[in-house]
Amino acid sequence: MTTPEAAAQEQRASEREFRALMSLFPTGVAVIGALDTAGRPWGMTCSSLCSVALTPPTLLVCLRSTSPTLDALLGTGTFSVNLLHHTAQDVAELFASGDPDRFRATPWHLPDAAGGPHLRDAAHAVGDCRVVSTLHVGDHTVVLGHVLRVGALATAGQTPLLYGLRQYAAWPARGSVTGPDYEE
Repeated sequence: MTTPEAAAQEQRASEREFRALMSLFPTGVAVIGALDTAGRPWGMTCSSLCSVALTPPTLLVCLRSTSPTLDALLGTGTFSVNLLHHTAQDVAELFASGDPDRFRATPWHLPDAAGGPHLRDAAHAVGDCRVVSTLHVGDHTVVLGHVLRVGALATAGQTPLLYGLRQYAAWPARGSVTGPDYEE
């Protein structure tokens, strides 16, 4: 059992070491989108995304606590999760850059009842979510969202964009990836 004194002396990995570790875990790439209370779109690239529960359908995303996208998402209580396809690396980089004009440079739309902007040409699927819980952890905020709607955007044959080893890649051409039946 760890004593409080021992816990206080616990060594932690450095930020550099932790980044190196996580770079070895390839993941899909998404853009989290939200509208602020004035109706302006916000968004950021995110690879910290995972499913939490099937009933009710719940996922989590982790966003930097100082992010304007997080502020917008918390202000309206809804957000979109745009799963990027393999030809959207430029969009992933744009939304990771902090460029204030990112929504002028990327086609998007807002369907009825959308949780946030849908990236028309960059995403192969989008989930619209309602915030149900948040948890502040270090310099990030974990957001749990109930998935209210799922839709396909891109044409058939688009494969997911992946990120790992500090580089982007496409889902391997071998094998097949078949998405669920859903409509935009």
